[in-house]
Amino acid sequence: MATKAFQKIYTKVTQITKATCTLKAEGIGYDELAEINGRLAQVVKIIGDDVTLQVFGGTEGIPTNAEVTFLGKSPSLKVSDQLAGRFFNAFGDPIDGGPAIEGQEVAIGGPSVNPVRRKQPSELIATGIAGIDLNNTLVSGQKIPFFADPDQPFNQVMAMVALRAKADKIILGGMGLTNDDYLFFRNVFDNAGALDRIVSFVNTTENPPVERLLVPDMALTAAEYFAVEKNESVLVLLTDMTLYADALSIVSNRMDQIPSKDSMPGSLYSDLAKIYEKAVQFPSGGSITIIAVTTLSGGDITHAIPDNTGYITEGQLFLRRDSDVGKVIVDPFRSLSRLKQLVIGDKTREDHPQVMNAAIRLYADAASAKTKLENGFDLTEYDQRTLDFAKEYSNDLLAIDVNIGTTEMLDTGWKLLGRHFKPEEVGIKQELMNKYWPKEA
Repeated sequence: MATKAFQKIYTKVTQITKATCTLKAEGIGYDELAEINGRLAQVVKIIGDDVTLQVFGGTEGIPTNAEVTFLGKSPSLKVSDQLAGRFFNAFGDPIDGGPAIEGQEVAIGGPSVNPVRRKQPSELIATGIAGIDLNNTLVSGQKIPFFADPDQPFNQVMAMVALRAKADKIILGGMGLTNDDYLFFRNVFDNAGALDRIVSFVNTTENPPVERLLVPDMALTAAEYFAVEKNESVLVLLTDMTLYADALSIVSNRMDQIPSKDSMPGSLYSDLAKIYEKAVQFPSGGSITIIAVTTLSGGDITHAIPDNTGYITEGQLFLRRDSDVGKVIVDPFRSLSRLKQLVIGDKTREDHPQVMNAAIRLYADAASAKTKLENGFDLTEYDQRTLDFAKEYSNDLLAIDVNIGTTEMLDTGWKLLGRHFKPEEVGIKQELMNKYWPKEA
């Protein structure tokens, strides 16, 4: 061990795995950053004076006599209004060719908000996507995942939400993005003239997977600055949490931790909760809402990642391709927003709950009719009408490319109900029927 400018330099590494290095050191803290052989690393385990470092760039080529310098601080981000419109890597360094950020340095990964400082979420977050706003309305301060197969266009949906959502700031945390995805996000935000309200933290497939573990905390530290200091409504978009969890399992497995279900670390629930519980509505008006993509391995919704996610979040949005209309839709049967009742019919038009429930019930009748058809049974005239309704409902309201306001969504819903059903078949309160039932029907 040597000392350089008041920093201790250690030169005896006792153990090296593919992702970690272990050495003996004193006075070191959890999450503290270090440099080993010029590479950035972070303390992930301390037992006595045995300290294990997670090396972000991987350990290949690091010798046992490598120089290790502890930096005396955990990962941090400089926060200020200058963050808006910029792209950063997992360490918070600009990757868009712009200048470094000036501002207050804040350690990332702090605790979630004290429940006493939280307010019951009550503000509508409109996305312009009818499959969300009509059936699974989002509320500020909510945490909700998109469950999607890897071949679904979930990054395009995330970009659409970013552009359409009525929020003051959008923070994108991209994990394991391909270069095409990264350029897609940059071009879409740039061309829409929306960059001034979007902050992006990006880890691409060319970066070490372990770096992904920093991205959600970077994104949420930026979100907390705008929500707390500026009282702004902030929407955090995280994609893809499955790749984040895979990076967790890489590190834990290489540290010889005993894995739990699906080779994931036993700490997966608390690792995910630490991120999702940052969603909050403050009494002062600021809020952090989290939408996170979780890709499903082989469509398996019982896998450890979606399984744990489902216990933490307030519902889920489920993307699937509807073969009848050839479009990707937000599946009404497998999607759920547990907080929508706090805003529908209150922050939206009075008929919202009734139109939503009537349309879903008739869509379910269409699903039964489809089953009858596939099993060779004859269809009634009513069955045929439900099938016709379901196709138009999927195409005009559930498809992710539908971009209209909530009032127009409700008007479209009434038109579809009036086109295919008699007033007595829809089961909506008479006072609302008198007011909204289409005259041409």
